[in-house]
Amino acid sequence: MTEVEYAGNRQHDTDDIEEPKPPQAFSSSAAIVFSCLGTVVGTGNIWRFPRIAAQNSASQGTLIFLVTWFVFLFLWSSPMLLIEYAIGRYFKKSPIQSFRKAMGDKFVWCGAWVTSVTFLISCYYSVVLGWCFYYVYKTIQLSATGELPQAEPESQEIFEAFAEKSYWPIMCHGLAILASGACVISGITWIEKANMVLVPTLLLIIVGTYCWSVLNKYSDYGIKFLFTPDLEALQDPRLWVDSASQNAFDTGAAMGLIVPYATYMTRKHGVVRFSTLIPAMNNFVSMLCALTIFSTVFSTLIQTQSTLSRTGIVEIIKQSGPASTGLTFIWIPVLFAQVGILGKILCVLFFLCLSFAGVSSLIANFELTSLTLQDFGIPRKYGTPIVIIATFLIGLPSAMEIEILRNQDFVWGFALMLSGIMFQLLVIKYGVRKFQQEVVNDYGEKDWRLTIVTMIIIVVIAPLEAVGLLAWWALELIRSTADEAPGNRWYDYGVETFVTVITEWVALLLLLLFVNVLVYYLRPSWMREDTDESKYANGDGQFELKSSGAYSRPFEPGAVNSAYVNSNENLSDVKY
Repeated sequence: MTEVEYAGNRQHDTDDIEEPKPPQAFSSSAAIVFSCLGTVVGTGNIWRFPRIAAQNSASQGTLIFLVTWFVFLFLWSSPMLLIEYAIGRYFKKSPIQSFRKAMGDKFVWCGAWVTSVTFLISCYYSVVLGWCFYYVYKTIQLSATGELPQAEPESQEIFEAFAEKSYWPIMCHGLAILASGACVISGITWIEKANMVLVPTLLLIIVGTYCWSVLNKYSDYGIKFLFTPDLEALQDPRLWVDSASQNAFDTGAAMGLIVPYATYMTRKHGVVRFSTLIPAMNNFVSMLCALTIFSTVFSTLIQTQSTLSRTGIVEIIKQSGPASTGLTFIWIPVLFAQVGILGKILCVLFFLCLSFAGVSSLIANFELTSLTLQDFGIPRKYGTPIVIIATFLIGLPSAMEIEILRNQDFVWGFALMLSGIMFQLLVIKYGVRKFQQEVVNDYGEKDWRLTIVTMIIIVVIAPLEAVGLLAWWALELIRSTADEAPGNRWYDYGVETFVTVITEWVALLLLLLFVNVLVYYLRPSWMREDTDESKYANGDGQFELKSSGAYSRPFEPGAVNSAYVNSNENLSDVKY
């Protein structure tokens, strides 16, 4: 009997024994919800989503982008997150080790791709989080010594002076990394405590800001534009690619971020339920943020520049920093400047909570990489500092040059489509029916059933989406940029050109394949140790099991779990 078959069959033999929590586990379902929301609700919702929506706004409106983005929630993000929740809860491993246990030693590179892409995203994500930290300081300074910017040109000047003409982004980048890394060193207990405070506070501020923005004069023009369709936009492959990659970025789908948190879940935590409700809640937050930004922009510009046409307003939105990178940072201070003293307080609170949201998301990124190093034998107290230093150094170019940040955001945000394909391959290689029954339906308790419809989406529709969008994007980009100015043609090395994207992807892929071949033949200890049924992981007497479907988190001696029972033993023979 194979290890995977053993993991699935033993569950049927021991259903009548209650599964205890691992020593480090979420204390409640609320803790899971807020921690998982903290993973994905952050600058991706508040900064990136309005920016991508603005970039994909057609002359008549943005509704087509919103509809395609919403569709991808159910045809891409939610199914991918289901896989993450399921394999994290079942294998109790990092993504790399989960892929290895499900697919074999030759497919370590698949899990390594997922982890590497997410790590590279975190390297520039921390730069944007640093912007949030700076704006907390800047809004306090402006509120204490003067006034918040009253109009877009003044606010844009502040943003450009900071992001493009100073060393502040480098210092704030480092500060953001240190703040997030401190929580990860202490493990899930501190992560849970931080998210239980940060996430509810953030949601209250977002809702309050939204309510204020839509009550402003002429805000309805921005809302109408956001929900006006322009059917010609359906012909633009970039819109479809951005819709899919943004929904993945919004929800954290195929980033592997949920896998580490799911390792702290028990069989009683419903992975199907969580993978449906949490992404939907996250997208609702993104929509509130878009409504806030668009209503603010239209309201302010109509009152201050009444001669502007709708097209002119849209162009200003798209030019709020390179590729709209400064959209939120430019327009939120303008919004709150209209409220007097109360506006100053709310503006500081907004960027403070945006910082909290970014920290909670970056914590998840660090937890993923730290858990990966931990699975390779590097203790958390050493692995987390390694992650902190590496993130700072690799993110440094993005902090120094905003065009590099644009490049990294597009290249690795788009690469989430490939990460999704990796998760789909895991289900196919492991066995569609086995995944549905053993990993999800039979292993879970009091959860929604994983249906055949969802499995069809995972193994048929989602792969077709990914391959189709990638091919369409490539062909259209080659066709449309062939006659562009030097630096923008598809075969030039530009910020978002075809050859730049492919070069960065191929470079990473070749590196991971080389490492996979190397470790396959060298057989390091982490590829051999789980052939033993158990081992003492630390020198402190803590017991750690390495078989699939069992906890790989350290247990106190004497802990009992039905999943640990060997199929050749009787329950009465188990040593407690």
